[in-house]
Amino acid sequence: MTGAKRKKKGMLWSKMHTPHCEDFKQWCRRRLPILEWAPHYNLKENLLPDTMSGIMLAVQQVTQGLAFAILSSVHPVFGLYGSLFPAIIYAIFGMGRHVATGTFALTSLISANAVERLVPLSSGNLTTRSNTSTLGLSDFELQRIGVAAAVSFLGGVIQVAMFLLQLGSATFLLTEPVISAMTTGAATHVVTSQVKYLLGMKMPYISGPLGFFYIYAYVFENIKSVRLEALLLSLLSIVVLVLVKELNEQFKRKIKVVLPVDLVLIIAASFACYCTNMEITYGLEVVGHIPKGIPPPRAPPMNVLSAVITEAFGVALVGYVASLALAQGSAKKYKYPVDDNQEFLAHGLSNVIPSFFFCIPSAAAMGRTAGLYSTGAKTQVACLISCILVLIVIYAVGPLLYWLPMCVLASIIVVGLKGMLIQFRDLKKYWNVDKIDWGIWVSTYVFTICFAANVGLLFGVVCTIAIVIGRFPRAKTLSIKNMKEMELKVKIETDGETLQQVKIISINNPLVFLNAKKFHTDLMNIIQKENASNQLLDDVSKCEQNTLLNSLSNGNCNEEASQPCPAEKCFLILDCSGVTFFDYSGVSMLVEVYMDCKSRSVDVSLAHCTASLMKAMKYCGNPDSEKPISFESVSAALSNIYSNKNLSKLSDHSEV
Repeated sequence: MTGAKRKKKGMLWSKMHTPHCEDFKQWCRRRLPILEWAPHYNLKENLLPDTMSGIMLAVQQVTQGLAFAILSSVHPVFGLYGSLFPAIIYAIFGMGRHVATGTFALTSLISANAVERLVPLSSGNLTTRSNTSTLGLSDFELQRIGVAAAVSFLGGVIQVAMFLLQLGSATFLLTEPVISAMTTGAATHVVTSQVKYLLGMKMPYISGPLGFFYIYAYVFENIKSVRLEALLLSLLSIVVLVLVKELNEQFKRKIKVVLPVDLVLIIAASFACYCTNMEITYGLEVVGHIPKGIPPPRAPPMNVLSAVITEAFGVALVGYVASLALAQGSAKKYKYPVDDNQEFLAHGLSNVIPSFFFCIPSAAAMGRTAGLYSTGAKTQVACLISCILVLIVIYAVGPLLYWLPMCVLASIIVVGLKGMLIQFRDLKKYWNVDKIDWGIWVSTYVFTICFAANVGLLFGVVCTIAIVIGRFPRAKTLSIKNMKEMELKVKIETDGETLQQVKIISINNPLVFLNAKKFHTDLMNIIQKENASNQLLDDVSKCEQNTLLNSLSNGNCNEEASQPCPAEKCFLILDCSGVTFFDYSGVSMLVEVYMDCKSRSVDVSLAHCTASLMKAMKYCGNPDSEKPISFESVSAALSNIYSNKNLSKLSDHSEV
């Protein structure tokens, strides 16, 4: 009896604890995405492209790290640390396989406000004593990086708190026009901050509301202090960078390795500055001494956290929004999932942990991510390889960057922001799709350049919500769940054999960013239910396709020859009479639904489409220019389907 009881107790014990172990493994895979892709990493296929991408990325990380550290009003060496530690943390916790995390212009610009406010440049002369325990840097430099690290720490804590509160589900409020306008406005701020280096001018730090305009007013008032040598070198650097990068983009399919023009320019400019002694001869400002090595970790100063709350929220929101947009873009391009909440955790830890290693706030950058696209990166291994090269720069190459002119570094930053600045071209698209989205873009951009990126982002979100709340009462319904379904099985008269299925779905909601994803999900769920419920007919002489959306034929013909029968094309009619208004996100999703159905050999027709909706679809990406997809009514769409079917049957007979 005792043995039986022990056996029974052991079974109960194992049943109680085995599920917990499995749950823990699933939790680890969900929170540590590296455990999902690393064990399946293909060395033969992925290592070479990841290595080449990592080398090119390291060049960008070093140059941007130096420049964004100066933009953040701290010593350039701290930018190298900010290019190393956040990239490692994100590679472990992040889900974006083509997202390059590191120093970021927008977060650096925000943290600079706190640094200049709490440790102004005027106090630098009071603490010039060298602190030999920390890379020989002055106490003034350590105080400045302490403030920047505190902003990074608190910003990361806010992002982790948002992860715990599961606020990633609220990211649908961040529409594409708002993100585009905010990032474009912030890029304009960054370009403005580099003007003093491009012109070789000495300029006091200017920030606050309308600081953008005060900077240019100061430049025009002191136009005589512009150094011609710095201006010419800046113009030459920008021309070389733009031309070579355009050539790389045009011939990237013909050449296996693109020219690292940033690295070549840095080496050439540093060598020329060293040989001609430009720092003394022409008065050009250079990067200066870069100490070797990484100092031991130190906690950020907690006594300044209350003074940097505003900047920390700006870093948390702006950095996350810009990074999430890049992660979602790469996930959409390469067909893999991205969890919005997990990105909160990844970027939060990428700010909290590196803040103990003298790092400035971090986020993903568009230029670096685009570089990973163009060089064919496959996974985050490319970022890890770049970290190895950045580490080599920190311990060996850093001091050689002493002679790098600041105007050349500023030119590299300005050209690197090209991807953000050309978003001005989106204005034409928004104007043709939805003029309200156009107005939101313009107003968000104006608020961003007049105040700050976080203020512009907040204004854009509030403005978008207010407009949608004002527009939604005109809708017939408030939920996409109320779609009406009707199935029509029509027997084609030609040969009288094929039973053709046509599905008609009536959309009774506006298509806007609030319900665009739900519209796609509900429609795909209906399609999947159809695929699961329909079964093959056992008729020996016929082979019918009863599945609505199926890219390959599931029908088998059980005749004596056992030959498979080709699938009949299926048809879907979307009744758009309930789409009373729409925005860019909704129209983009409608086009995406059309393309998804087309890839599955399903003909989609749109009934009761307004002229404005068709025009918007044309500007978002014309689904099919060869044949009409829009009809005045459902009956007209059905007539078109039947006529096309009969014509195809007649053509088959004529060929015979």
